[in-house]
Amino acid sequence: MIPELAAPTDSPFPPPEQAAVEPNGLLAWGGDLDPARLINAYRHGIFPWYSPGQPILWWSPEPRVVLVPQQVHIARRLSRLLRQQRYRLSADRDFAAVIEACARRNDKAGETWITADMQAAYTELHQLGHAHSIEVWDADGLAGGLYGVSLGRIFFAESMFSRQANCSKIALVTLCRVLASHRFPLIDCQIPNPHLERLGAAPVSRGYFTGVLASYVDLAEPITDWQEAFDQPIDWC
Repeated sequence: MIPELAAPTDSPFPPPEQAAVEPNGLLAWGGDLDPARLINAYRHGIFPWYSPGQPILWWSPEPRVVLVPQQVHIARRLSRLLRQQRYRLSADRDFAAVIEACARRNDKAGETWITADMQAAYTELHQLGHAHSIEVWDADGLAGGLYGVSLGRIFFAESMFSRQANCSKIALVTLCRVLASHRFPLIDCQIPNPHLERLGAAPVSRGYFTGVLASYVDLAEPITDWQEAFDQPIDWC
């Protein structure tokens, strides 16, 4: 039986190692998307993921897919594109537009998992300084981007989108470069994805992942101004 979360926002989650084998990582259901509950979930390697009409489902899959910022793989074609500097990068300039674009990208007949409630919850996390967006701009506007949650020295990537080829990759490798400079040990990518695997994402055990969280998630935030951090020029040579 998958346990239901108790009503109080500060009620504890079951230990991640109690997550189901099938479906992989399902740990609990119910509760709400209050910022305090979300932060508590991420601190323990747990995230919400559910479809419209379902209760909130909470997951901690085994294995966990992570990307080490210092080891991101940049293919030759992408490297050339970065050196051309055709796009302008920013952070936290338009979180609402990024999460909405990610929702539309994942939408299938109105069944995106980034529901209106999810958008509202992560927008509140953004306003509290815990969720961040990375934007890629061209002359016509927003060309791609991603968003996620940052706690201590861990970034939990949630979703990305491209309106032009490779723009989500540009957002991710730029994020990697900035996080590497601030000594983030990993980016949580949650579950396997060929797009991320080509950039170097790889599976690790749940035990290893939660051990890294225990060491880094409660450290002081090394990036105090995300907009300023992404306004700095990056040498792609």
